[in-house]
Amino acid sequence: MLTTLSIKNYALIDSLQVNFSNGLTIITGETGAGKSILLGGLSLILGKRADLSSVKNPSEKCIIEATFDIANYNLKGLFKEEDLDYEPQTIIRREILPSGKSRAFINDTPVNLDSLQALGERLLDIHSQHQTLQLTNDDFQFQVIDALAENINLLQDYTLQLNKFKSLKSEFKKLQNQKIEAAKELDYNLFLLKELKEANLIDGEMESLEEEYETLNNIEEISERLATSHELFSSQEIGVMLHLTEAKNQLSKLADFSANYKSVFERITSSLIELDDVFAVIEDLQESLEADPNRLNAVNLKLQVLYNLMQKHTASDIAELIQIREELSEKVSITENLDSVIAQKETELAIIEKELNVLALKISKNRTKSIPGLTKQLETLLAILGMPNARFNVELMPSDTFLNNGKDDLKFLFSANKGGQFNELKKAASGGELSRIMLAIKSILTNYTQLPTIMFDEIDTGVSGEISNKMAAIMQQMSKTMQVFTITHLPQIAAKGDTHFKVFKKDVDDVTQTQLKRLNQDERIVEIAQMLGGVNMSSSAIEHAKQLLN
Repeated sequence: MLTTLSIKNYALIDSLQVNFSNGLTIITGETGAGKSILLGGLSLILGKRADLSSVKNPSEKCIIEATFDIANYNLKGLFKEEDLDYEPQTIIRREILPSGKSRAFINDTPVNLDSLQALGERLLDIHSQHQTLQLTNDDFQFQVIDALAENINLLQDYTLQLNKFKSLKSEFKKLQNQKIEAAKELDYNLFLLKELKEANLIDGEMESLEEEYETLNNIEEISERLATSHELFSSQEIGVMLHLTEAKNQLSKLADFSANYKSVFERITSSLIELDDVFAVIEDLQESLEADPNRLNAVNLKLQVLYNLMQKHTASDIAELIQIREELSEKVSITENLDSVIAQKETELAIIEKELNVLALKISKNRTKSIPGLTKQLETLLAILGMPNARFNVELMPSDTFLNNGKDDLKFLFSANKGGQFNELKKAASGGELSRIMLAIKSILTNYTQLPTIMFDEIDTGVSGEISNKMAAIMQQMSKTMQVFTITHLPQIAAKGDTHFKVFKKDVDDVTQTQLKRLNQDERIVEIAQMLGGVNMSSSAIEHAKQLLN
């Protein structure tokens, strides 16, 4: 239940803090006094999006904070799901910063609006005049029936399976489309893959092939130059090796004379060793060199194949061609295996569809069983509320498709008069009748849903004085098991509250502010008398107010 509410810098409220108790709490005040401001502040606590225009002083932070006693409402599981610390006295705070940004906290832990809404739905139900119009909405009507049918767990299972079914069906359609597209490309992909496989691609082969091609294609020039080099090394007349060897022999006789001679001797010795190795390599190259027109042709053909493939696939090297080959192989494999994958998905779809049908049937049976009880309770309560001839005809019809909440279509038909035709609620019920029907439904729902607090915003609109007594009695009955707030303009309802608050405007330093005050017994008499007879209340209005309070 809501125990405290603190509002700072919001709309016409400068600073407000109020404590609430259980039972039936009445809120009254003149039109425009600011009752809607309280509802707006509470809506922010429940996760409504913030609006900087609702901040009183936009240069300062707006803070709305509410404390809820949740010890008896089995909410530990929800706190665990949302990864929040559970506290029996839970504090929810919303802040609107001057920048326009909004922050939310549950027990000082920052949360997003989804978490705030998930908790808010379990703490407080604000019934506004707009919500009365929801009576004519199929989703709300299903919520009512499913609450009585105790379908909550079944609907959770159904939703989980339905999401799986939709996801699987999407995959199935995607695979079917993929198969159609793949079939068009299969022949071409097979041709490309065959080309790449026949090329016997080896990563890094391009460089060695190009080098071999250059050697074979220029073998005469290479042979000639190697021969010349060999002669320069080994010739008796001009051979480098012969002359250097003679120089080494001459220097060897000087090596002992000084360090400089020895250094030169060592260097020429080292050079001879290196040149001797070079000479050996030249001889090896000469021996290995062999003209091979067939091999030259084969290397050239292989290079042309590689160049053509690289150009066709816009690849920069063989590694990219190998990657393209693997991708094509995977595409072909997927295409060839699509039939088995599609068949498997089809089997999975059939299994989930069967499970969904079982769940939908259970949900529908529970709804069918609950409808007579719902209509009986509604008609009983509406008779108390001055509608003795009100009748409901709730029709549940099987649907061919899976809907978000089962496989039922729903018609919620109503007749206000004896012998009258049944018609849709929005066509058959007036505004006042809709208010009474909504109160009756909320009263019934309290027996099936564990909600700590409900707030009625002028649910008595369009209701006469006598009927308002009956409405107040129903709200009193509801307040025995939950905390009930009602914003009202009717003195008959205001008199039935356990506690009574008045919303009013007051000018402070030439600035209009909305304030909220808890009324004592004498103040309640005055407030109710004014509701009966206006500001200039008569003695009879005061007496009437006392009678209502007693």
